Amino acid sequence: MDDWKPRTTAVHGGVRRSQYNEVSEAIFFTQGFVYDSAEQAEARFLETGPDEFIYARYGNPTVRMLEERLAALEGTEDGFAAASGMAAVNAVLMAAVKPGDRIVAARALFGSCLYILEWLAGFGVEVVLVDGTSEADWRAALSLETALVFLETISNPTLEVIDIALVSELSRQAGALLVVDNTFATPIGASAAAQGADVVIYSSTKHIDGGGRGLGGVVLGSEAFIRGTYEPYAKHTGAALSPFNAWVHLKGIETLDIRVRAAAASAARIAAALTGHGKLERLIYPGLADHPQHAVAARQMDHGGTMLALDLAGGKAAAFRFLNALHIPVISNNLGDAKSIVTHPATTTHQRLPDEQKKALGITPGLVRVSVGLEDCDDLIADIQAALSVI
Repeated sequence: MDDWKPRTTAVHGGVRRSQYNEVSEAIFFTQGFVYDSAEQAEARFLETGPDEFIYARYGNPTVRMLEERLAALEGTEDGFAAASGMAAVNAVLMAAVKPGDRIVAARALFGSCLYILEWLAGFGVEVVLVDGTSEADWRAALSLETALVFLETISNPTLEVIDIALVSELSRQAGALLVVDNTFATPIGASAAAQGADVVIYSSTKHIDGGGRGLGGVVLGSEAFIRGTYEPYAKHTGAALSPFNAWVHLKGIETLDIRVRAAAASAARIAAALTGHGKLERLIYPGLADHPQHAVAARQMDHGGTMLALDLAGGKAAAFRFLNALHIPVISNNLGDAKSIVTHPATTTHQRLPDEQKKALGITPGLVRVSVGLEDCDDLIADIQAALSVI
């Protein structure tokens, strides 16, 4: 399995078959497990083996297949699934730091991630936010001893790309654990672990599911971190992934490589078609040469990603007219779906941020986040251009 290419790993990694030798992975709907004797129960609670389970909050065979498959795909030793991407982020941050510790994080984060950092700051954790695209900011912040560094490979929603290799080197010098949310980049052609991340987080709700069906998250890293730091906190606080959602996401992984590459190819075509459009103040896509971190994106990723952002001239009113004129992309706050999805971050996902913070992050009233799906690209381009024409 170590020699398999990603597409093969995505189909066959981590498979555990029951005595019936089923083709499709089984869903083990059970909270607990039966022991043959009291002695066996005692032994299992003392040390659980790779094919032994105690309670679904601690582990489940279906969930374990998902963990092992994603760990193999990312290239890490181990993984642990969570009920959602935010449950995974919360558990990593809570488990890895304590009052008095110092966290350095990129300022461009999903709103809920910023909320958790604010919560930690209220309990005596020092939180320092930096411009994730500035090498000077990272060097200055990480000149001091630090417990943990947190960033998104591609920021939500303005698509800043952070140099993971650089931050990894600086994090090691500061004695910090580097935690990377790689959800936007996906593990397809953009492994954060290969770039130097110690811990990688995915919201499997997004591209991994790929069909808008179920919540999920996963934390990937060394066996020492997963079993020694993360698991004790996660299993006692209870944000466990359901076996059904794990099974759905296992099915999603089978087509992940094909879907991500197809969506990224369409995103690149859409970005090229809209370049220079008179109704746009900005067009943000890491695959374009004019993206400020294009060189970093080209080095870290095999593709430009499935996400782009359009900053419409005319602000919120123009953005709303554009959104309401679209016929193919749906208005929602999810991403990474087979369906193209458009979002207005300033009034939805990042609504609670103060106006000054939105401005600093580039979340303008006219900004629209576009998650490109699997529809015919020509249809998408025609629909977007028609919607722009009504502004």
